[in-house]
Amino acid sequence: YQRRVRGNPKKKFSMDSGLTLTHHILASQQEHPEATGDLTILLHSIEIASKYVSSKVRAAGIFNLYGLQGETNVQGEEVKKLDVIANVAFIESLKRCQKVCAMASEENEEPILLSSCSGKYVAVFDPLDGSSNIDVNISIGTIFGIYRRKNVSTKPSVDDILQPGTELVAAGYVMYGSATLLVLSTGGPVNCFTLDPSSGEFIITHSDIRMKESHSIYSINEGNSRYAYEAIAKYVHAVKFEKEKPYSLRYVGSMVADVHRTLIYGGVFLYPADKSSKSGKLRLLYEANPMAFLMEKAGGMGSTGTQRLLEIVPTSVHQRTGVILGSKQNVLEVEEFYKKYPVQ
Repeated sequence: YQRRVRGNPKKKFSMDSGLTLTHHILASQQEHPEATGDLTILLHSIEIASKYVSSKVRAAGIFNLYGLQGETNVQGEEVKKLDVIANVAFIESLKRCQKVCAMASEENEEPILLSSCSGKYVAVFDPLDGSSNIDVNISIGTIFGIYRRKNVSTKPSVDDILQPGTELVAAGYVMYGSATLLVLSTGGPVNCFTLDPSSGEFIITHSDIRMKESHSIYSINEGNSRYAYEAIAKYVHAVKFEKEKPYSLRYVGSMVADVHRTLIYGGVFLYPADKSSKSGKLRLLYEANPMAFLMEKAGGMGSTGTQRLLEIVPTSVHQRTGVILGSKQNVLEVEEFYKKYPVQ
């Protein structure tokens, strides 16, 4: 049985090849004779945490895990019970692997610095993106990025975390939906693995994903139209009314779900800065950069509308940014509108 990857109709893969995520990571390690295996162990710890969170998401209704925890996080957002469970799962799993010296999570105001650990990697993550959708059973997810530690001879510090996306070693996301998917790149092709409930293993289902050059789908929260800068307002009007065939609007409101659809089908995802949120709303380190990394590795682009996302040097752990992700020609088209209608 063969299935085609939508982003590249000529690309085939075998559904019964049985290649697991663990096998894939080990095979990738063998391609680099200088590899120590540390990254392999780190990625395996992310896999373990993802399986745990997946099980909790699926059992949330049964074990009363829906609803609020009664706290707010550093972003000023109400914390859900599953937010806390996911955050603890990833922090503890990454600590135990002993390959990480520092972490930054959306749920923690301060970075987690492990001064007693000699790990040479840094992990950044949003443990449960889209958590406002938890109670209504819409797809949610985890986003993560891995950097190398800047200096192994000094104690870990926030400087090890504040690196541009160009320095990412690996990035990915896990989507908890009708199936649990893990999408990953370690600097090479973007591959998608699906969790097989019977074996408890992530099995490869989309190999070497390549995005379409362009597609007539746009994804944006049009409820924010009153705050939109002119460039975005003009772009949205153009794709709705000025194209020979109008673009279709698809918007879930969960970044992982919207970006995954964009990665597979093509098109453009927009969460731009606007008059209400002049710095943007999505976080650069652990939301925008990992997704832009995956888009670029699959042949797409990641931009703020005026600059490449991966080239922004962060100045704070929870720094926000505008985000435009998608097929190359779609993103370039949005950038043209920013050139024509610059933000004043």
